[in-house]
Amino acid sequence: MAEAGIKKLALKSLLTGFAVGTVAIFSIARTDAQAIAGHNSDAPVNYAADRIELQDKANRVVLSGNVDISQGGLRLQAARTTVAYTDVGELKIQRIDATGGVLVTRGSESARGDVAIYDFNRRIITMVGNVHLRRGSDTMNGGRLVIDLASGVASIDGRAGGGSSAVGSTSGSGGGRVSGSFSVPKKGN
Repeated sequence: MAEAGIKKLALKSLLTGFAVGTVAIFSIARTDAQAIAGHNSDAPVNYAADRIELQDKANRVVLSGNVDISQGGLRLQAARTTVAYTDVGELKIQRIDATGGVLVTRGSESARGDVAIYDFNRRIITMVGNVHLRRGSDTMNGGRLVIDLASGVASIDGRAGGGSSAVGSTSGSGGGRVSGSFSVPKKGN
């Protein structure tokens, strides 16, 4: 009888811990979403790189070597990027593909990955391969990160190649699982 009571108490503690953890995750995600949603994806895009190659017939520009692209408070750094644009009446950026140690930062938030695509039409940034998202001391790791700039929702998958990945199948750290660390409030004296 006492053993059954201990099992019930252990199960109740486990479920309570799971519920508290879930609430913490959603409150952090909501805070992240509010910060991400404030980005103005219509702001001008500035760039710097060691080399630039204009491929006019293909409507693209290749930037290589210490590429640094900024738009409003958003900054993208990579070894190489390809910028696709349209030239109907005026130049408009459609998409940026970045490779080679990609780092995207905004304020105190940063995301690292092997590859990133910034789709200007859909207002979505997708990062794939060994993705690490950091906000303050909180971290999340996975295979693919999708940031919807319109809604402010960011999601991390464990596997980069699952289903509709736009950039291929690169598996992230953690064997197909999302992992991370959340900071907790310190107890008062």
